[in-house]
Amino acid sequence: MSVETVGLILGGGAGTRLQPLTQDRAKPAVPIAGKYRLVDIPISNCINSGIRSIYLLTQFNSVSLHRHIQSTYLFDQFSQGAVRMLAAEQTPESGGWFQGTADAVRQSMRYFMHSDPDIVVILSGDQLYRMDFSEVIKEHMERGADVTICTKPVLRREAFDLGIMHVDEKSQIVEFAEKPGDTPALDALRAPMYEDECYLASMGIYIFNAETLKEVLCSNDEKDFGKNIIPAAIKEKKVYSHIFEGYWKDIGTIGMFHEANLALTDLIPEFTFYDAKAPIYTHMRYLPPSKINCCDLNRCLLSDGCIVSGHRILHSVVGTRAVIGEGTVIEHSVIMGADYFEQEKLLKKNGSGIPPLGIGKDCFVKNAIIDKNVRIGDSVYISPDGKADGDQTEYYLVRDGVIVIPKNTIIPSGTRL
Repeated sequence: MSVETVGLILGGGAGTRLQPLTQDRAKPAVPIAGKYRLVDIPISNCINSGIRSIYLLTQFNSVSLHRHIQSTYLFDQFSQGAVRMLAAEQTPESGGWFQGTADAVRQSMRYFMHSDPDIVVILSGDQLYRMDFSEVIKEHMERGADVTICTKPVLRREAFDLGIMHVDEKSQIVEFAEKPGDTPALDALRAPMYEDECYLASMGIYIFNAETLKEVLCSNDEKDFGKNIIPAAIKEKKVYSHIFEGYWKDIGTIGMFHEANLALTDLIPEFTFYDAKAPIYTHMRYLPPSKINCCDLNRCLLSDGCIVSGHRILHSVVGTRAVIGEGTVIEHSVIMGADYFEQEKLLKKNGSGIPPLGIGKDCFVKNAIIDKNVRIGDSVYISPDGKADGDQTEYYLVRDGVIVIPKNTIIPSGTRL
């Protein structure tokens, strides 16, 4: 039996925990692994699962996200597939801005329901994982479920701040607690199928029967899935858990973003972009190969179009079109690169004394995130050492022990941060 499936990707809110990376871009548009964007992960999972009708719901800083989607996901005219952007809009029925995840889906329903789908897959736009949704949908239908929630086994210390599901012997969810904390209530939610003290945490991935989705959203004006819709559905509908044992990482904070990127440099990383059977897609840039001039590279991801002349780059991710000058040392950092190659006539037009795009000579960069199009002069020192969380100047912001240089920042030669 053919099942008509629609994929919905939630663009999220303002992304305040990822500031300043979300200062000029939507959270799903934040670059990851040197050449991709966060939104490429859920879209690729949909495509690899045979879901070709995909909608992206967004409202904050969406220009770069629109540009990326329009230039990347161009299905041919015979496939009947598309990735469509649905931005918040003012209508006679709504005030405009999405008020939460459930409200975003409710306001957008008239667009994605026109094809009369059987199944609606709701995903987050800021997670790193690889999943075959066709297997989840098959299990969902075999169980006769109204809703399936993908869950991830976590240890007790991780369960405090997550949405925890308790299931019966048939994997039907019978209880839900949002961020239960280290309390006696958590003990009763322990997953019975594991010998170790494990709990089933919601991944924020929901499989809905289309009719069920209409019922749970149109009968009320609740704003959020995790806080409102899901707890109510567990009491009234057949809601099951699909346990996911693979790698999954929420990219909600600067610390998580930094950690997830650097983990990709491991010899055998838990998540890999080298899976040819389920590739992660992104924009085709047609860049030249990277050029390395006598630089010691160790545990690095190096993207296309780079010119690297540094002394040493250790345990770092280097994005597209990055330029790194002679004698420079970079450790445990994410260098996002640039959106364009430097043009000498534009550099002269901008005035003398402005460093060229990239990182200059004899610099030292440690535990940092250097956003795109940053200009760093020679002999610049950048490190979070000795700085408190939340410290901020015109050049940087420190969060989660990482120093972040915002997009388009210009740092003069000789600066010590």
